[in-house]
Amino acid sequence: MTIDQLQIFLAVAQHMHFTRAAEELYITQPSVSAAIQSLEEQYGVKVFNRIGRRIELTLAGKMLQVEAQKILTQVELTERGLRELNDLKRGELKLGASQTIGNYWLPRFISLFKQEYPNISVDCTLGNTTEISEGTVTGLFDLSLVEGEVEPSLLASLEQQIVGGDCLQIVVGQSHPWFEKIAVEVTELTNTAWVMREKGSGTRQQFEQVLRQWGIEPTLLNIILLMKSGDMVKAAVEDGVGAAAISNLIITKELRLDMLRCIKVTGVARNTNDPDPLSRPFFLLKHRERFQTRISQVFEQLLVSAQSTE
Repeated sequence: MTIDQLQIFLAVAQHMHFTRAAEELYITQPSVSAAIQSLEEQYGVKVFNRIGRRIELTLAGKMLQVEAQKILTQVELTERGLRELNDLKRGELKLGASQTIGNYWLPRFISLFKQEYPNISVDCTLGNTTEISEGTVTGLFDLSLVEGEVEPSLLASLEQQIVGGDCLQIVVGQSHPWFEKIAVEVTELTNTAWVMREKGSGTRQQFEQVLRQWGIEPTLLNIILLMKSGDMVKAAVEDGVGAAAISNLIITKELRLDMLRCIKVTGVARNTNDPDPLSRPFFLLKHRERFQTRISQVFEQLLVSAQSTE
């Protein structure tokens, strides 16, 4: 059964006349007759009784008239929805974001987008870099944002571009022995307890890379707590549990209130090509082959434009 067959059937049922239905639809009368005959043969029922020169609906025809009208009404609404979707009047944007980006960097851009397109819903899912990257490959998200490196096996299916960034800071709480220090030697990093994010986190990934650049194998750190979010790490460090490497976006208030202190690391060889190894980019990810709606294209342009003006 096709949409065309239903449209022809409804036109005939309305006029109770094959020729008038053909005129309304701008097709020939034989085409109308052929469509009705094909419909009846396909399902083995009669939808019209032919009585002399006139026709009338059968029981099956009356049932089909009601259901066909519902179907065509839904088709019309769907087509309207698709047109409005393209005009940014309605629709949904599915975003994935790693924890730091989703909690501290992305909300401003979602707010700007909603001010411009209030009828479009934005659904943002948070996870670590690995979880969000995998979700983008499988089609869970239209766009996603991560701060860590994407696994090569996943990146083969994704496009990425830099749209922002932050900087990791090594911080301690007021009860930590380093709190009154301005800096510590790199060799001292293995002499304290650490609070870290879980494996798969972009923050942990970045800090471990930096440690290796400084000549420290990450397994030598005394890691006493693993946390699923930056806020959890921050809370533990504030309580004096240990030191942590955390995004500068997360600790603005705590530094201002002197609840946390940033610790500089000395005694490391500086790479002139990488003067600040604790800085890191934020990557926008999208699938290389999946269709990108106009909604996702507009949101992507918002992020790219903001990056170019900073």
